[in-house]
Amino acid sequence: MPKANELKKGMVVEINGDPHSVKQVDAKSPSSRGASTLYKVRFTNLKTGQKLDESYKGEDMLKDADCNRVQVQFSYIDGDAYTFMNMEDYSQYTLNRDEIEDAVEYLTEGLDGIFALIMDDVILGIELPQSVVLTITETAPGIKGATATGRTKPAILSTGLEVQVPEYLEAGEAIKVNTGNAKFMSRA
Repeated sequence: MPKANELKKGMVVEINGDPHSVKQVDAKSPSSRGASTLYKVRFTNLKTGQKLDESYKGEDMLKDADCNRVQVQFSYIDGDAYTFMNMEDYSQYTLNRDEIEDAVEYLTEGLDGIFALIMDDVILGIELPQSVVLTITETAPGIKGATATGRTKPAILSTGLEVQVPEYLEAGEAIKVNTGNAKFMSRA
């Protein structure tokens, strides 16, 4: 049973009998002495997709959800259906686009390191790896003499995701992107 101060993005807890995934955690420290830190947490109900905002004190206990984390690989898209393959028994799970809308821009065919959250043999959602490698498809031409700490420019990646990249990068280059904040990390 995790405490509120131990919650991290992607963890799954049970609230009112339903599994909820942690999407965002904000710690608010009150100004008065002796007051405890408050944690504002945004959850997503994995069964209905509804968002839920709650506030907790650091020592408040939450109940772990009884769901399995299974390693899967992204296989293919069929219309709005995204299919994932279990890496242990090769069974397949399908999710609709609206169920994984915030992960769609990071999915490339054959992507490993994804975990599926499964409860009662039904897939509830997926957890992406910390970073993915994507290819730049569109950006302004690279500038000679641009430094790594210099200015940035927008770039459109192979999945349609738009990120800010350093000026020296050009179309066709592979880069690492943080899946938590959609920011450029490094060349791949």
